[in-house]
Amino acid sequence: MSIGKESKKKRPLLVRMGKKLRPLVNWIIARDSCVPNEPFVKKDLFPWGGALEKAYPLIAEEFRALMEARENVPALRELSPDHRRIAPDQRWKSFFLFGYGLKVPENCAKAPVTAQLVGGIPGLCSALFSILEPGGVIPAHYGVTKGMLNCHMGIDVPKDPKDCWIEIAGQRVAWKNGKAFVFDDTYRHHVRNKTDELRCILFIQFERPTRGLGRMMQKIFLSGVRHSAFVQDVKANMKRWNKHLPCQ
Repeated sequence: MSIGKESKKKRPLLVRMGKKLRPLVNWIIARDSCVPNEPFVKKDLFPWGGALEKAYPLIAEEFRALMEARENVPALRELSPDHRRIAPDQRWKSFFLFGYGLKVPENCAKAPVTAQLVGGIPGLCSALFSILEPGGVIPAHYGVTKGMLNCHMGIDVPKDPKDCWIEIAGQRVAWKNGKAFVFDDTYRHHVRNKTDELRCILFIQFERPTRGLGRMMQKIFLSGVRHSAFVQDVKANMKRWNKHLPCQ
């Protein structure tokens, strides 16, 4: 059976189960969270955040080298059909180092310092360079699980913060080069880049620190996501994309 046919069979069942169970699972995870259940979480609670900021010059250097072949960075919607609602055009591009717990060796080899740094983050789920081109919009949406938190660090962001920002739970934040912040994406959020410059960040998803039943539910839910057609499609598409890139 082809990947495409298998996905069509699995996805409806996953969606139905997820919609029914997700509110309860999220409530349990939030109840048993070891960090505050708020839109923004203090980055000081995660020591690796400071290490990333200190390594910003090296990370930025690797990113600039990648951008010399910018056409080799795919649009997110090409890798993940499930993201097409919030990636309405080709302007949101993603260079995955790790995706949903899976390492992308070809990409890590192109940014070895960054890959080594993010690879040591406890509970790492995904790490990628996220690029939003001029005029890019990511519509308002909610993340699927309290089991993960997001970290953004500015790599090469527009000079005017008034026209390039993310709004989370009604609070608007602009990225700064070399500075990171952590947030819970289950709160409503959306992104705008109304400048004529690229917005480039290091985007990390990692497991929320939890305990007890919440920890168990988190592990079960995230395992289900990793084995779902949603992730398998992304994995297959990344392999196809890298296979057809010119040798470098």
